[in-house]
Amino acid sequence: MFNFSDSSNTLSRRCVWVNGPVIVGAGPSGLAVAAGLKKQGVPFVIVERSDCIASLWQKHTYDRLKLHLPKQFCQLPDFPFPDHYPRYPNKRQFVEYMESYAAHFDIKPHFNESVETAKYDEACGLWRVRTAGIGGEVEYICQWLVVATGENAERIIPDIPGLDEFGGEVIHACDYKSGDKFKGQRVLVVGCGNSGMEVSLDLCDHHAKPAMVVRSAVHVLPREIMGKSTFELAMLLMRWLPLWIVDKLVLFLAWMVLGNMEKYGLKRPSTGPLELKNKYGKTPVLDVGALEKIRSREIEVVPGITSFSKAGVELVTGEKKMIDSVILATGYRSNVPYWLQENEMFGKNGFPKNPFPNGWKGEGGIYAVGFTRRGLAGASADAVRVSQDIAKIWKDDLKQKKLKVPTHRRCISTF
Repeated sequence: MFNFSDSSNTLSRRCVWVNGPVIVGAGPSGLAVAAGLKKQGVPFVIVERSDCIASLWQKHTYDRLKLHLPKQFCQLPDFPFPDHYPRYPNKRQFVEYMESYAAHFDIKPHFNESVETAKYDEACGLWRVRTAGIGGEVEYICQWLVVATGENAERIIPDIPGLDEFGGEVIHACDYKSGDKFKGQRVLVVGCGNSGMEVSLDLCDHHAKPAMVVRSAVHVLPREIMGKSTFELAMLLMRWLPLWIVDKLVLFLAWMVLGNMEKYGLKRPSTGPLELKNKYGKTPVLDVGALEKIRSREIEVVPGITSFSKAGVELVTGEKKMIDSVILATGYRSNVPYWLQENEMFGKNGFPKNPFPNGWKGEGGIYAVGFTRRGLAGASADAVRVSQDIAKIWKDDLKQKKLKVPTHRRCISTF
């Protein structure tokens, strides 16, 4: 790695040649790629806008969070979870696992560096990645760019009439830690995915009065069936049966365990949960106790929202409810379109245009990890592919250029 700086500026502006890839994001996806490259001796730079690894887990998740799938489906390449960890590690244990992973592979991200732009320079066939941070501005020049910022980089705030005028507290689920501060309050939870369900459950446990907005159909499955993870059971069945049959079997078993939930306001989509996940990336809810609270009416299920007022909300049914606080469990989006100046590999939604399993590699040395909508297992699989592909090209190039000075260095701007 070579540095070129311009000391005439008040803030340091440096241009850095990286003899390997630049990895954007130090979450599970970026760390998994870095570990794979480290094993094969390929140099890299990994930049992270936050001040820690796995910042989504460390700073933007609620305290009661646990992995929804058994740990063997969530481990990163070449580093299993400790044997003494429970089947479903909690937030603290997962963060400790990630920190141990980074330490084991000696991965040292450049923290507090936010990517402003990344653009492919056609003239010299290299990527220019500009970052800004506490130490000033940096332009990295590299042959490969690995986009590992993931599916959940930015919160989604819905545009609901009157929300700005509501007089109570409004927070996104990424800022929710526990229901302790909401004790005794009437809290509207907007969203019924895994976060919405668990936040509503946590509010109940802290003696709040949650009402959960369920605007559309949703698949709710038991986390386990007959002592086996529902996900694990589905994967097992898919070895021998087509997906549509597995969907029917899973839904039948879920009905046997949970009963008919439609009478409580939870309607199932016409498309099966596995098909919905494969086609659209929509994850089914894995119940960890919220359904019991819904049956007992401790969690009220309400339909969609028409508008907010200063002290309450009007529902699509015309009913008006007085509420004290609002928690937006409305999900996240990719932030790739905001900084990546490229329109071949990624679409406007910030996801690779090519569907899984072909969305991990683009033209001109760009790669994507963590966009499969298949959780940590999908990110790990892509990380292995990406690190192996880069390592092969890097080693081949090294053999050819051992005695040559790379001609592309003339393209490096020194400001």
